[in-house]
Amino acid sequence: MLTLRYLSLLILVVCWMGVTQVTSLKPPNPKHGDFDPHGELERTFVAARINELTDEHDVNPWEVSGLFEGDMLWDPHLSRNGILNVTGRWTNGTVPYYIEEGNFTNEEKMVILSAFSEYHNKTCLQFRPYRTGDEHWLVFRSNNAGCWSSVGMQSEGQVVNLHSPGCVKHGVVVHEVLHALGFFHQQSASDRDEYVRILWENIDPGHEHNFNKYNESNESVVTGYGVEYDYGSVMHYSGKAFSKNDLPTMEPLKPNITTLGQRKGLSVKDVIKLERMYEGRCVQRTSDVSEEDENTFIDEINSLYGLLNGSLFP
Repeated sequence: MLTLRYLSLLILVVCWMGVTQVTSLKPPNPKHGDFDPHGELERTFVAARINELTDEHDVNPWEVSGLFEGDMLWDPHLSRNGILNVTGRWTNGTVPYYIEEGNFTNEEKMVILSAFSEYHNKTCLQFRPYRTGDEHWLVFRSNNAGCWSSVGMQSEGQVVNLHSPGCVKHGVVVHEVLHALGFFHQQSASDRDEYVRILWENIDPGHEHNFNKYNESNESVVTGYGVEYDYGSVMHYSGKAFSKNDLPTMEPLKPNITTLGQRKGLSVKDVIKLERMYEGRCVQRTSDVSEEDENTFIDEINSLYGLLNGSLFP
């Protein structure tokens, strides 16, 4: 569901532009994530578990998606919180995207676009529709179970899967996109034991690996970008993630911390890390995101508003 802030933003956009129908250019099949990572029984379980979650549940949809650390398509030995390898960062801070036709309702497409708008408003990153000649791009699909993404920019296209309807929520989209931009889960940071205690006795047997901590030896590959541990990151597990008994699996060690993680959107520290990761890339951007690209993004929002016929903004 869209937050008031981003509803207001989109209302301003559509009021300014009028109604235009937009047809996005379809890219080739992506090289990464163009498959179902679940077996049949697991797929059914994951889909049912995600669909039963509501905003009142502590558990996040990405924690029950059945992949490495819940929602990541990635080799686990290369992870902490933010990737250092420049080949995993999006060229010029620009992210081409395509929303698969027939996978999402118009309301759900609007949720995805509003997540892009948060990145536009808070960071130097820019999202634009895929165009011929792009070497890297995101494809948003809902045809597999779970909320999941590769970590960092992958060559020749990569899937961000958002199982409908459970994963198509603003904070969930922001979380999965942040994986695609190059970020891992916060509680896996090498210094996490200074900030949280893992309650191993409450973790569902067989899921202990989801609380692995990455060694300091990985600092040449990944980094926290000099930002202190963030209890409020959209990349932090909830306090009851992978619980076998509905009791906490993590507890904060610092005083006055009442909640671990959230699914509202980027935290202040998430934004700082992103800006530090991409500051060198964004300054290289000249004409990669043209006025035409920006207008196409606006037109996509505008077109959806027209198709919804005002139902999103009663």
